[in-house]
Amino acid sequence: MNLANKLTIARICLVPFFILFMELGGFFNTTFALIVFCAASITDFFDGRIARKNKTVTSLGIFLDPLADKLLISSAFICFAGIPYLKIAVWMVIAIISREFLITGLRSIAAYKNVMIPADKSGKFKTTSQIVVIIATLAIVIINEAFAKYAGIPIDFFKFYNSGAYSYAIAVMEKIPYWFTFFAALFTIFSGANYVFKYKNLLSEK
Repeated sequence: MNLANKLTIARICLVPFFILFMELGGFFNTTFALIVFCAASITDFFDGRIARKNKTVTSLGIFLDPLADKLLISSAFICFAGIPYLKIAVWMVIAIISREFLITGLRSIAAYKNVMIPADKSGKFKTTSQIVVIIATLAIVIINEAFAKYAGIPIDFFKFYNSGAYSYAIAVMEKIPYWFTFFAALFTIFSGANYVFKYKNLLSEK
């Protein structure tokens, strides 16, 4: 097994640890979740480049790389949907995950017809934007957990806090996860529609 495929498999193996730390919650566990996510994202950055540079692109790698991305991204957004104060709407998470199922199905049809669907610019930008949104959201969760742990301020306190610049900063911070995820969901939908339109001929019986 080449290095690129080992990195991809390592990314898949990191997903359960990310989920575990998110489920445990708290300042330290969420921090570990962020570290695990960043480590997994770094493998995503390097595996494809290494495969192309060393000319070791394989069928296994083509299959596993997008699968690893889908597992990592979907796990993060599902975890976020379970954190009430982030206020991330369930429809956004469903839209993001549905797009991944849609493109996976399209790629399966393409493979059956001996056609390879490479990642295009919209797909790559979609993944990058999702990673940025997840890292930003994790950072906000960690900040909230830090306030709760070290300042003795419960997270629920923020919605009652109303005092000048601090209140404004908190209000802005609370809205970041929602709007970041909102625009990520919209672009994810656009990216999925772009793939379907580009390869719509694969859906034909002819």
